[in-house]
This record gives sequence, structure tokens and C-alpha cells, in this order.
Amino acid sequence: MVTAEINPVAGRQNLAELNEQITPDTELDEDDAYILDRRNVSAVLEALEMADRAQLLELIEPMHAADIADLLEQINAFDRRRLIQLYDQEFDGEILSELDESIREEVIAALHPETLAEAVRDMESDDVVDLVEDLDEPQQEAILDALEDADRVAVEQALNYPEFSAGRLMQRETVMAPEHWAVGDAIDYMRDASELPEQFYHVILVDPRMRPVANVTLGKIMGAPRTAPLKNLAEEMFQVIPVTQDEADVAYAFNQYHLISAPVVDEDERLVGVITIDDAMAVLDEEHEEDILRLAGVGEESSLSDRVMETTRQRLPWLAVNLVTAILASLVIAQFEATIVQLVALAVLMPIVASMGGNAGTQSLTVAVRAIATKDLTGANVWRVIRREVLVGLVNGLVFAVIMGVIGILWFGSPLLGLVIAVAMVINLVVAGLAGTAIPVLLERFGIDPALASGAFVTTVTDVVGFFAFLALAGMILF
Repeated sequence: MVTAEINPVAGRQNLAELNEQITPDTELDEDDAYILDRRNVSAVLEALEMADRAQLLELIEPMHAADIADLLEQINAFDRRRLIQLYDQEFDGEILSELDESIREEVIAALHPETLAEAVRDMESDDVVDLVEDLDEPQQEAILDALEDADRVAVEQALNYPEFSAGRLMQRETVMAPEHWAVGDAIDYMRDASELPEQFYHVILVDPRMRPVANVTLGKIMGAPRTAPLKNLAEEMFQVIPVTQDEADVAYAFNQYHLISAPVVDEDERLVGVITIDDAMAVLDEEHEEDILRLAGVGEESSLSDRVMETTRQRLPWLAVNLVTAILASLVIAQFEATIVQLVALAVLMPIVASMGGNAGTQSLTVAVRAIATKDLTGANVWRVIRREVLVGLVNGLVFAVIMGVIGILWFGSPLLGLVIAVAMVINLVVAGLAGTAIPVLLERFGIDPALASGAFVTTVTDVVGFFAFLALAGMILF
């Protein structure tokens, strides 16, 4: 269970700082669209300070659940607990589903059991699964106990599927119809149903063995005569998702084939659930976020709400890896100690070559990792992409070689030194383009996440090659 660090002084400082920043003439910039209005945040903090429940409800009720979740994430732990306690029974399940995982446990622990139970009962099964799968066992049990028996069984079955699979992502609530039905049959069925999913986009047609055979959009059903057979209105694009398929592949399929929803089937190809576009896009967003965080070496679950020690623990291993790579680069420099001593200018110019190579490598690396994630970089085009990045490195290298050659001559009055740094620049930028593309591809072939490990390798290559090329050329040409 996560415990909040309660600091009443921090709450007052938070409010004071916001009030200093906000004046009556403050106007929101166009870039601040969909960002919480600082005036509203300040007003909420003031309501908390005064323990004014009526004012708090007046401020929060018009807000979307996602904005309320953002508000909870942005204020400190003390104010967060006060808000939860004051808001109390109004807290609903949609807010819980929108919360960042880093503070979700803390919020659940602060809610009254009755409020939590009521909030969970209103959630779709996929949202409940997403909520409980990362919680400690006592909190899982508290939430599962709040569900009706049928809903609890559905959630527990979903939790039995592999983590990050379609079975965890799907919702069990579906709207299906026999493939021989007409539009009127489907409309009458939906009107008479005691409970339908809160959001759905298709009626799934199934055969007698409960295997999905087609999707029919609600728009076509509403626009067709009652006597029209449903199978005549079926969508041309029909994608079925295996229950064990990785959620990243599910998100890719939704994005690639422009799906709105897709049925999920078990190993016998029988319908067990449905995945909708909002869940697929949430996964796609998480995948993008993880790639960015991994490329930066800050941990795939990093959040602004993480505590100091937690953040330190996530970043320390990658800083240690970078230290090792820096030592390797230093060992290369040590081999040319005598050369550097003879000409101090080498020590001045040496970081420029390594830095340019590192930046160029990062550019190629980012493009390659993203292309691998979106399945655009494959065995069919890998050599063409590598050749392109090498040529880009060569052209950029020639451009900056001329610039640095002139700088070397004007700065140190040595044409040969200008030649050395120019050639070293070309070599390192070419190698950067090659390494930035080839290393992620190789890591992916060996089953290693390229976003997680490529950065350290590419940095090592560009540093070592940059220092070696520059110092070796200097040793051969200048002395």
C-alpha cells in the first residue's frame, strides 16, 4: 500500500505559489488548450484550505473525469488526500480509470470502502481489469468483493490471461446477433435488453458455434429497413483478435486497419469479448510513451508523481551503463595521451567531434526505433534505410567538415589541424548513421528491446570512433 507524505505547510505553499502566478489579466495561451486552468486549480486549493465542500463540488462537477484525474496528479499528496476526503461520495469509477498508475493505489487507499465499491460497480469489465491488475492483493480483493458475482467472475477470468494480452484489454460486455437475423430483429433485441454496454459501435454477427463472422455498424442498422438481412450490411474489413495476442499488436492492428472495435476469440475461435478503439489507442499512447522514456534511460514507468527514491532507483542503472561507456571512451583517449600533450588544441576540439557524432547517432536511432515499433522497418527495406542514413551522415559530415576545417584554421592557424577535424567529422557522422540504424535492428533480431538498449550502444560507438579517428589522424598527420 502506498502511504502519502502529509505536509500541511506544502499545501499552503502550493496555493500561495499559484496565487502569485495568477493575476486578473492572466490570459491562457493557445498552446494551453485542454490544460487545466490555473485559476480553477487555485480555486480548488482554496476550497480545500477552507474545507468548503459546496465550493469544491461547484468547481469539480463541470470537469471531465480525465481533468479531475489530472488535477489529482498535479497537486501534492496532502492536498490530494484532502480533496478525496472532501469530494467523497461523488468520486466515480471513470476518474479511477483515468488516473496515472503511479498514484492510483494511493487514491484507492484514501477512498472510503463504500465510495470505492460504488465507483467500481459502474465501470466496464476492461476498466476494472486495468484498475486491479497492478494493485496489491488486499486492494485487489477489496475491489473484487465490491463487484456482483457475474462481474467478479468476468474480471477474474480476464486476469488469468497473460499480462499485456488482448484478454486483459477486452471488455466482456458485447452485443451479438445470429447471422440470419434482420435489422428489425436486432433493433427489437437491443430495445428489450435489460443492460447494454455503455459504449459500443458494432453488432457482432456469430454463427451457431458462437464464432464471430462479421461486424455491422450501428449507423447501418439505423439507416436500413427492418427487413434487411444483417449479413448484407456487414463491413468489408473484419478483423478478429486472438485472446492471447500481445496488446501492442492489437493497437497496431487498430491503427493500421482503421478499426473501431474488434471481437476477441479464444483458442476455439469462439467470441469471448470485444476491444474498442479507446482501449487500443490508450495502448498505442503507452507504447509511444514507453519508447520515449526508454530511449532516455529513465525507466518505462517514470511519472511526475514518483518520489525521489523511486525516480533515483529507475535512473541509476542507466547512469551506471553510461559511466561504463564513458570509461571506454576515456580508455581510447588515454592511448593518445602523448599526442594530446604535444598539441593542447586537440583537447579543445576533441569533444566537438564526439558530440556531433552522438547527436547524429541519436537522430538515426530515434527514426529507426520508431520505425521498428510501427513495423515500417522490416527485412525488406532495412538495407535501403541503412544506406540512406549512411549517405545522410556522409553529406552532413562533409558540410560540417568544411565548417570545422575553416574554424580549425582560423582558430588555431593550422591548416593540417583543420584537415584532421574535417576528416574525423566525416568519419564519425557516417558511423553514427550506420550505428544509429543497424544497432536497433540487430538488437530487435536478438529479441532485445531496441528502445531500451540502443542508446548506450550508439553513444559508445560514436564516442569511441570519434575520439579514435580524431586522435589517430592527428598522430599521423600533425606529428
